[in-house]
Amino acid sequence: MNSKAVSRAAAPRRPAPARESTAVPPPPSAIPPASAPDVPAPEVAADLVAALLAPDRGGAPLPRDQALGLLRRHLGLLQARVQESFEARQLSGLAAARWLAALMDGLVQAIHAYTAAMVPPRGAAEAEEAPFALVATGGYGRGVLAPYSDIDLLFLTPGPAGEDRPIGPRGRRAVEFMLYLLWDLGLKVGHATRTVAECIEDARADATVQTALLDARFLAGERAVFDRFAEDFARARAEWGLGQFLAAKRAERLERHKRYGDSPFLVEPHIKEGRGGLRDLQTLYWIARYAFGVQKMPELVGPDSPGGGILTEQEAKAIRRAWSFLWTVRFHLHYVTGRAEERLTFDLQPVVGARMGYTRHGLQDGVERFMKHFFLTARDTVRLTRLLEPAIERAALGPPAVLPAPDKTLSRAGFALADGKLIAAPGRDFGREPVLMLRLVRMARDRGLEIHPLALRALIRNARCAVALRGDEEASAIFLDLLTGRDGARWLRALNEAGFLSRYLPDWARIVGLMQFDTYHVFTVDEHTIEAIGVLGQLDRGDLVEVAPVASELIGQLQSRRALYMAVLLHDIAKGRGGDHSELGARIAQEICPALGMTPEETETVSWLVLHHLLISQTAFKRDIEDPKTILDIADLIQSPERLRLLLVLTVADMRAVGPKVWNNWKATLLRELYWRVAEVLAGGLSVPERDLRVTQAKQAAAAMLADWPEEEVRRFLALGYPGYWLSFDPETHARHAHLIREAAAADAPLTVRTRVLEARSVTEVTVYAADHPGLFSRIAGALAVAGASIVDARIHTLTNGMALDTFWVQDAAGGAFDAPHRLARLSVLIEQALSGRLRVAEEIRKVRREPARLRAVTVPPRVVIDNHASNTHTVIEVNGRDRPGLLHDVTAAISAQGLQIASAHITTYGVRAVDVFYVKDVFGLKVENERKLAALREALLEALTPPEAEAAAPRQAVAGAA
Repeated sequence: MNSKAVSRAAAPRRPAPARESTAVPPPPSAIPPASAPDVPAPEVAADLVAALLAPDRGGAPLPRDQALGLLRRHLGLLQARVQESFEARQLSGLAAARWLAALMDGLVQAIHAYTAAMVPPRGAAEAEEAPFALVATGGYGRGVLAPYSDIDLLFLTPGPAGEDRPIGPRGRRAVEFMLYLLWDLGLKVGHATRTVAECIEDARADATVQTALLDARFLAGERAVFDRFAEDFARARAEWGLGQFLAAKRAERLERHKRYGDSPFLVEPHIKEGRGGLRDLQTLYWIARYAFGVQKMPELVGPDSPGGGILTEQEAKAIRRAWSFLWTVRFHLHYVTGRAEERLTFDLQPVVGARMGYTRHGLQDGVERFMKHFFLTARDTVRLTRLLEPAIERAALGPPAVLPAPDKTLSRAGFALADGKLIAAPGRDFGREPVLMLRLVRMARDRGLEIHPLALRALIRNARCAVALRGDEEASAIFLDLLTGRDGARWLRALNEAGFLSRYLPDWARIVGLMQFDTYHVFTVDEHTIEAIGVLGQLDRGDLVEVAPVASELIGQLQSRRALYMAVLLHDIAKGRGGDHSELGARIAQEICPALGMTPEETETVSWLVLHHLLISQTAFKRDIEDPKTILDIADLIQSPERLRLLLVLTVADMRAVGPKVWNNWKATLLRELYWRVAEVLAGGLSVPERDLRVTQAKQAAAAMLADWPEEEVRRFLALGYPGYWLSFDPETHARHAHLIREAAAADAPLTVRTRVLEARSVTEVTVYAADHPGLFSRIAGALAVAGASIVDARIHTLTNGMALDTFWVQDAAGGAFDAPHRLARLSVLIEQALSGRLRVAEEIRKVRREPARLRAVTVPPRVVIDNHASNTHTVIEVNGRDRPGLLHDVTAAISAQGLQIASAHITTYGVRAVDVFYVKDVFGLKVENERKLAALREALLEALTPPEAEAAAPRQAVAGAA
């Protein structure tokens, strides 16, 4: 019970200390049996009361300190007993919750009896005080209790001759005595003190109080007071009606989902308050209890049940399974963490999964199997809500008035209106006419109508009939129309949550609830895919013109719009099967597309897009797009301007659907630049002329920017750069470099650092001009790490005068430009200190704040790929490893120690996975092709990728490209 919302308490409150967990690792198991040992609370209370009142001392109660010690031992024993039984697989979480609540009843009843003995009346007036009723409310009132949850108590006062009166002096002392005793036991107690009239008054005004009192259960004290309250509250509920309570619960659920996640497929779910969690099941129970007075959901099964059989036996079992599974997960969470932890974070998922017996099976890790079960349970909870809630509403309030369709089109399609919402016409049945399910969704979209809850209920119950629609021409046409039409993501999500998609597209069933155990993806694979369809819709409507202007423009130019939407739907369809999901997905697309009525040309386009859906992002973020060979290679693979447009739009949709922190202006800029360069080549332009010609053109453009300089100074600057330098920057940047070099020479400065915030790209450009020496890049990278800057790209150039001109593009931890003036100043100082040797880079990096503990469970095996084909002039090194402060410093130090020169670096992170790519040459300016040198390089890089504080848990793996 929300004590803040309901309390008229006279007693003070104070926080409770956390209890220690006595968890021990159990053997692997599935969900244990549901039955709890039969230990009635009265027996527990009687034994404890006898000990507290000490009959061997003439009936005098124990002194408080001795009683407190006895109660502490008893509480510890009962908590340990429940935990041991639960972890020995004798109990499911639901049975353990019920048993723990029953044992707690005994403890609380004993404390109540002890309080009565310890707080005697003072005088005749107090002796006349009627005792209060002690009532359990909230979850405790429902008879379930998690190991570290609050216990909610209501001190309900009596009233003579039907008139309420406040609690008397003795009652106030008793309440205070009880509360302090419970607090001293380390229990968290939510409490309120009310008269019966106050309960009714507060419940009328506040649905939260109304809900808490709905679960009220008598514990001890004056039973007649509680019975009177129960009668008055039942009478008041009948007067208020179900409608107000239902509206309040729906509004509360909507707000809760906004706070804790509006999707049941978030990869770090809140098992209590999130969508599809325990609170949603409890809301169903509250609504059913309010409407029919039932104590358990199975009471709604059968024609003679309240509501006339609104729940089938199978659905009642599904509710039971969901309750049991979620309570089991919750108990494990509490015991593992030693606190009331309700969020299933990355670090807890493998632990809880292992405790519940989920092990690796085939290609799936145990944690992925566990989380798939969790997400399927959450989806079932969403379905059960849509099944049961409208049925309860109609059974309690009466059936809706079904009106004939206002026009013949609607009527001919098989639909009518109820409460202004779309419903199947009388006599039309989804089971007999499965295509009606797709017609219903399309009609709702086309007419801007809501689907009636009873129609959604029918859709869920008949989703299995979608199997009959495979290969049906009308069904295929409607499905493609829904996919590519207005608000496609909304309707696909409705079909997915109803279970229709899994039956209609059997390959889809394999990705429902499929989680990728990393910190990059926010959603499960099916939800990510639907999110990506939603991004396509945003691009179509022009909602993303500011953040993705090129993709927003290109989507209107596409000739293969249906192929694009289908490719997005299928781009991750083969995840979780092992192997390359792009290749497997391309083959699956060749089967699904013809079955949905797509042409051979569309099928070939969809298959090609699925096969290459990562090409644009991998090239933009992991290759040097200034290298002509990079552009020519990708143009040779794509070949068609239409395919290039399709790939870019697909890439934007895919990236933006991963999560809110993945997309940023820097990545958008790289994608745009890559698109324009490849587009020019495919259009037959001269964007990649001969290298010497391009160098000459770059020098001429730079000279034009320095037209006001003396000719000799211009000539001196143009002689400083090697060809690679001139091909790496635009004329404006060359001009800025010229001014920087001239100022440094005039001041005879050994080191110059310049920063420039590029707001449009969400990055800060850091330029360092210093004497070149081995390890320079590594030291600068270390200084940037100490400053809290994250490097996303870098260009490293040595000039003909022996000076290094290195440019870094950095962001802050949130993925924005590193732009605070004081941080920029500190960054410059740290670079100077690192290069002068006054900053002990390695030591300072170790002081940088580490990642949250919840992310450490995600493992990233170190991996090194060396490729001598990606560039004509450089060896390309790609390293994959777990991101950490100073990783780039360690990796570049290892490269420099091997006698290699770094020309450019391209830094990308995917959650906790770092993917860094370096273009390098040896001391002679050549590629590294000697096998012995390559082997030594791989070993050094793998060593650098290993966390300094411990050896990596995963086995090392080195992969060489064509060396």
